[in-house]
Amino acid sequence: MVDIPAGRFAMGDPFDEGYAGDGEQPVHDVELQAYRIGATTVTNTAFATFVKATGHVTDAEEFGVSAVFHLAFGGDPGDVVGSAEGTPWWLAVRGADWRHPEGPGSDVSTRPQHPVVHVSHRDAEAYAAWVGGRLPTEAEWEYAARGGLDGARFPWGDELTHDGRWRCNIWQGTFPTTNTAEDGFVTTAPVKTYAPNGHGLWQTSGNVWEWCADWFDPGWYAVSPVTAPVGPETGTHRVMRGGSFLCHDSYCHRYRVAARSGNTPESAASNVGFRIAAPAAAVPGAAATAAS
Repeated sequence: MVDIPAGRFAMGDPFDEGYAGDGEQPVHDVELQAYRIGATTVTNTAFATFVKATGHVTDAEEFGVSAVFHLAFGGDPGDVVGSAEGTPWWLAVRGADWRHPEGPGSDVSTRPQHPVVHVSHRDAEAYAAWVGGRLPTEAEWEYAARGGLDGARFPWGDELTHDGRWRCNIWQGTFPTTNTAEDGFVTTAPVKTYAPNGHGLWQTSGNVWEWCADWFDPGWYAVSPVTAPVGPETGTHRVMRGGSFLCHDSYCHRYRVAARSGNTPESAASNVGFRIAAPAAAVPGAAATAAS
């Protein structure tokens, strides 16, 4: 967990690069009190500790199926029970869950410090409560993700690469058929890959989508209060932030810090994880260690 100071920032997309349906504008001022947030997304090791202690069964395990990107799947074709309408590169795979990210033939034993995936919003909330924390609000997430660079496109500035060096885990090549993996990874990367931002947060662009506490509404920014916004009271989708290893400017230009998206709370996939937050005055005993 890292401490984020109280402050005011301009939330939203100042470059007009977002998708109209995502509602990244208008840019609006937000004021937040101090809080704490995970330096990284929650890892496989940390989530395994939670499961061992609580017996928690994830939604993906309950349903018996979850979404896996087609190039990552290498198991028995009989485990593929369908694909997503309109996005056929997403396979519905029987037996895919947080322990088996690419399906029954895979496991996380060699990826202890990779982000846990195939977790629903309910799963993320359960873990956060167990460590004495909560999910960050969307405003808290963006403020921390910016790392003090108000109005920048990425956590490190406005340019995606510097001297040809990649600073985040996203797609290179031709989506969805060829990933050249110039950034070093085809799927998830360890949570402390690349460099942290100015607040000490790692990988707030790319790697995995991160659940936030808020309900998702494309029109929310037009009516959002200035002080400590928490999102609409109700909705059908929860906010996700940060993009993932599958983002590419031809398909999902959502690895910018202003980018936002949403998904149904019960949804899980091989590119969705989370990090936790907590009030500044609270220093949960488990949260300090179990978040990493």
